[in-house]
Amino acid sequence: MHDLLDRMTLDEKLAQLGSTYVYKILDGNELDHGRAAGVMEHGIGHISRIGGASALEPHEVAEIANTIQHHLLTRTRLGVPAIVHEECLAGVMVKGATSFPQGIGIAATWDPDISYAVGRSIARQMRAGGAHQGLAPVLDVCRDPRWGRVEETSGEDPYLVASMGVASIRGLQAGGNEDGVIATAKHFAGHGAPEGGMNSAPPHFGPRELREVYLTPFEAAVRVADVRSFMHAYHEIDGVPCIANRELLVDTLRVQWGFDGTMVSDYNGVEELVATHRIVPTLSEAAAASLEAGVDVELPNTAGYGEPLKAAVVSGRIVEAVVDRSVARVLRQKFELGLFEDPMIPPTGLRPSADDAALARRAAEASVVLLKNNAGVL
Repeated sequence: MHDLLDRMTLDEKLAQLGSTYVYKILDGNELDHGRAAGVMEHGIGHISRIGGASALEPHEVAEIANTIQHHLLTRTRLGVPAIVHEECLAGVMVKGATSFPQGIGIAATWDPDISYAVGRSIARQMRAGGAHQGLAPVLDVCRDPRWGRVEETSGEDPYLVASMGVASIRGLQAGGNEDGVIATAKHFAGHGAPEGGMNSAPPHFGPRELREVYLTPFEAAVRVADVRSFMHAYHEIDGVPCIANRELLVDTLRVQWGFDGTMVSDYNGVEELVATHRIVPTLSEAAAASLEAGVDVELPNTAGYGEPLKAAVVSGRIVEAVVDRSVARVLRQKFELGLFEDPMIPPTGLRPSADDAALARRAAEASVVLLKNNAGVL
């Protein structure tokens, strides 16, 4: 890993911290090598949602995944393969994949074994389609039913959220580099308590409530499940956007808890420092602030972590060693996934089994809660 990093130019390093939506390099259902060469001239860190951001059939998803990896291996100087990520909160978002109950339904089973089994099924289906990282589970503790994303969560109790989340992470990651994927704990942190129930609005809680309630599931994800990736939340805590909050992303997560995986941005999070939070005037400043705070990879496309971040390095606003730190984390995960040995997959693609369907039915049945009317009281 370090030998490869030492041979990289600044452009090649920055490419590993970036990403692209798959449709930007497709022409219909085929890879457009001309577009791909423009977007991935120096390589790429992540490909965003080959299945979830296209109309491709399952076998086509696998074929495109292989074609992209072959392009990177043969048409870039260093031949570094890409990590492919997909959304997978209730099943991987690809045509034909098994649909499981939402997080609130899985939590209603009160059965971590079911959460684990669902994670294993999702991971196997993801790897069959060429994906390596799932943007799940959601570990937000939700205590405001007005919030429109309650169904993604495991509810209001931090112990239950932690228990189901740990099981899900273990299920997703259990298969290693054969049929496991990188789980992504999100949204770090406090996303489930927004002001007025409005998505991405700032929460209002003190330091003790933050630690005892909203951070508890995330700490368990690190200490108990060894989760390999995190995703920051969009909002601010005490006026500091999570994406630029070094106290949260470094001091708490990495120093106190010992997390050593990657931190990926929530979609367009770097750009929001300029457009929404308005704490910096330029994308170059936004990219530097995010990287310094510990955000390793920008998703779903490279906006700030390309030329704007390069300008920050060249000008001396940020030292190249900070770039190297994040690139090393990304490369290590690619080695851990076995991508440098062989990034190709069987071209048949995702094929859910009868066992997957039976598991979805069992989870749905176990999630049903019947209320008894006892003397007029439910």
